[in-house]
Amino acid sequence: MYHRTIVWFLGVNLLAGAVFAAEQQTLPGENPNPIHLVRQRVAPLSVMASIGREIFFDTSLSSSGKMSCASCHSPDHAYGPPNEGPVMLGGPTLSLPGARAVPSLTYLERQPAFSIGPDKDDGNENVRSLTQQAEIGKTADRVQKIAMQTAQSANIVPQGGLFWDGRANSLQLQATGPLLDPREMDGGSIEIIAEKLRQAPYTKGFSQLFGENIFENTRLLVAEATFAVGRYQIEEPSFHPYTSKYDYWLEGKARLSESEMRGLRLFNDPEKANCAGCHTSQPGFNGRPPRFTDTQYEALGTPRNLALADTRDPNYFDLGVCGPIRKDIAAQTQFCGMFKTPTLRNTAVRHTFMHNGVYHTLQEVMDFYNFRDTNPEKVYPRAADGAVQKYNDIPVKYHANVDVADPPFNRHLGDTPAMTDQDEADIIAFLKTLNDGYKPEQ
Repeated sequence: MYHRTIVWFLGVNLLAGAVFAAEQQTLPGENPNPIHLVRQRVAPLSVMASIGREIFFDTSLSSSGKMSCASCHSPDHAYGPPNEGPVMLGGPTLSLPGARAVPSLTYLERQPAFSIGPDKDDGNENVRSLTQQAEIGKTADRVQKIAMQTAQSANIVPQGGLFWDGRANSLQLQATGPLLDPREMDGGSIEIIAEKLRQAPYTKGFSQLFGENIFENTRLLVAEATFAVGRYQIEEPSFHPYTSKYDYWLEGKARLSESEMRGLRLFNDPEKANCAGCHTSQPGFNGRPPRFTDTQYEALGTPRNLALADTRDPNYFDLGVCGPIRKDIAAQTQFCGMFKTPTLRNTAVRHTFMHNGVYHTLQEVMDFYNFRDTNPEKVYPRAADGAVQKYNDIPVKYHANVDVADPPFNRHLGDTPAMTDQDEADIIAFLKTLNDGYKPEQ
């Protein structure tokens, strides 16, 4: 553990030094201390992953016959939603709106399982349950999450897992959810899906792997099918290519523009945007590219999105980790309103932001972070009496869960916002360097 911390510390300081030194170079925007990033080796897909690819694009598994995994997780949109609405439409007639914005499926190959609290030492035998860890977290002091800090946050908060609420611990389980969700693919039942898989030509490969008896075991057949989808996501390089301009800048193969360099500095500046406090920008252990997420959960107090079908009910609240979709830790109300911090890779190609899809541009997102606490009237609606309805998508009894400690959320009403208009524009310019598909000059 000590060795890993030292390696991480050195990586942080090398990156911080590179940001400073790059501004002093004869050629502005260069990284004077390039590093070697370790990417996954490109290889032919295994038989299992090849079957998973077929399933990923198979619309026949849905009740409408028109929706597949790729319908919501489009390869042409960084495996995110192809539409500009807050959610996707599904169900038997593709008319039922989903509950949340569709997250990207990229960069999940290293996603840890859901847990509560800091990483445990490999030799720790006193592994506590989620409930036990959550109980400890109720009285534990909260540490600020600061960009470029020399130690990862030890806050006892949820981290890891898949979906916005972390309810799935594997890509296999993640694939199962939309397949059966009546508002998404609406597969109907395990039995219906299994029968369709028996008729699919691509599942003949299962007999090579498991023998003909696989088709007689309904639950095992569907389990292997969803496992195959997970293998496809792991083996297919386009789910985690690490081919952004920023990756090549880290390797010394690209130069950032003046605006992009300013944006990177602001991104990493705890006195300004402090984005890297949660969206880590430094390379990982052993040269792994940064994932731009610490995988932890935050209650940000995102404004209510009245465009969602569920919010027509004024008593409905999506509380993330503690419900209504996830139910196993609903009693841990100190986490109500918390959602997983997503990666910022390819975020600039999206048209929907935040768990409820309330924002549609990066400018709106930046304004939220900048003005939420200093000028809340720019972020939230007003009530009939003119009062600003701050944190209007979280019940008042859970407002204490909202992050008011991490910069820039540590400012107060009437304070000067953390960022100027130019700062926001520069950060957005930097975020665009996180889009995959950049072609460095040879």
